[in-house]
Amino acid sequence: MHIPDGFLDPWIAGLFWLGSGVAIGLAVRRARGELGDERTPLLGIVAAAVFAAQMLNWPIPGGTSAHFVGGAFAGILLGPYLGILAMTSVVTIQALVFGDGGIIALGGNLFAMAVVDVLVGYALFRAFRGVNETGAAFLAGWGAITVSALVVGVGVGLSSAFAYEVGVTVSIMGVGHAVLGLIEGAITAAVYGYVASARPDLVLGRFQESALSPEVGL
Repeated sequence: MHIPDGFLDPWIAGLFWLGSGVAIGLAVRRARGELGDERTPLLGIVAAAVFAAQMLNWPIPGGTSAHFVGGAFAGILLGPYLGILAMTSVVTIQALVFGDGGIIALGGNLFAMAVVDVLVGYALFRAFRGVNETGAAFLAGWGAITVSALVVGVGVGLSSAFAYEVGVTVSIMGVGHAVLGLIEGAITAAVYGYVASARPDLVLGRFQESALSPEVGL
């Protein structure tokens, strides 16, 4: 899913940078109030795990590449603001240190994987967790990577610098990542289930509820 340099027209790359900058800036402001809770140490752990998972990728025709993203899991466990910051660090380090994704195209990669993926995953999980938490985590992982891939497909498809039209890029990126999303959804659900079982106090929502509940016997 990483977009290399040369795939985006300058105006599209600029729009991606603008959208990413606004979203990340808001996340920084809103995350300041969350830095004191027990999920803060998980920021680095989640970022490291996602970073390792994203190193496994392969090219797909008509798009860029397919790989595990992990933004949905970051959003589920850390919340939308810390999740965006965790994914921002991952995608930025990959571009600057490992050359995975272009520097000019970094705004597009941040928008797709650090903003859209996290927010879509978080929203789907929150919407369906009342029905079944494991199923909600699966849906979040699948939906987030699929929508993110569609965003990449639109960006590169609208760029005259890219060889394929938007119809090709959207269909190939969407279908390819919808299939991959089944795997990402399963992994997201499995890892979430483990964390929820081993450390339920760190699960978003449960931690907030326990922190707000009055202690019995006071």
